[in-house]
Amino acid sequence: MPAITALLHTENDALRLGRVLETLYPCDDILVVDHGSRDSTAQVARDYGARVVTVVAGAPPDHYFRCVGAGWILCLDPRESLTESLAATLYEWKSLHTGDPAAAAFSVFLREETAAGWVAIPTAETRLIPPAWKRWHGLFPMQEPSAIALEGELLRFCFP
Repeated sequence: MPAITALLHTENDALRLGRVLETLYPCDDILVVDHGSRDSTAQVARDYGARVVTVVAGAPPDHYFRCVGAGWILCLDPRESLTESLAATLYEWKSLHTGDPAAAAFSVFLREETAAGWVAIPTAETRLIPPAWKRWHGLFPMQEPSAIALEGELLRFCFP
């Protein structure tokens, strides 16, 4: 069964970080890359059992894969949370997936909180990647057209 490590980049996210960490129960490990938070972000992360590393200036996004054991990486924003449906899908994926690191990436759909209510983002985003992934758009994986969309959604909150 392949392991999943959740990878989050944070900066002053103490107020919202607990919400995402509470939903990461399908993940075997949580790695928080902190970008110089001046609040209690690192302590909140540690309280939830996450490993915290400090960002390395100029390092490419895959630099932090050295801190990840074997397995797949689930890239998240600290404003996001897994729905119960996505968490169940990740458990099922882990039990059925062969763990082949050469396999394609997987994507997820998002719903975003706005002042007017929740909005569904129509295009799935590549978020579950193998450890050899090299294609990035900022801190997130670049869209992979062949990525298979998983059932369930990520919720992206705009309010703490």
